[in-house]
Amino acid sequence: MAATATAARTRTINIRIEEERRTLIDRAAEAAGKDRTQFVLDAATREATTVLLDQRYFQLDTDAFAKFNAALDASPAENPRLRELLSRKAPWER
Repeated sequence: MAATATAARTRTINIRIEEERRTLIDRAAEAAGKDRTQFVLDAATREATTVLLDQRYFQLDTDAFAKFNAALDASPAENPRLRELLSRKAPWER
């Protein structure tokens, strides 16, 4: 979700921070030519994107991709404990 200069800011985030960290952030924001809010929002958005992509995207070379596909295509190994777990009713179904 890309932010635009014209997007309305309708939500607030309040955080408490140690003086040393605020000073560090302020110095970095100034060096980047941004105000504190924009610097923190940019950094948080970048980190959030990275965390989510790490859970959805990964890169493999040709050999590793072939092994990965073979593992996905293979029949699963018998797992009695998993089979027993999946046969139980979920707590919200009891």
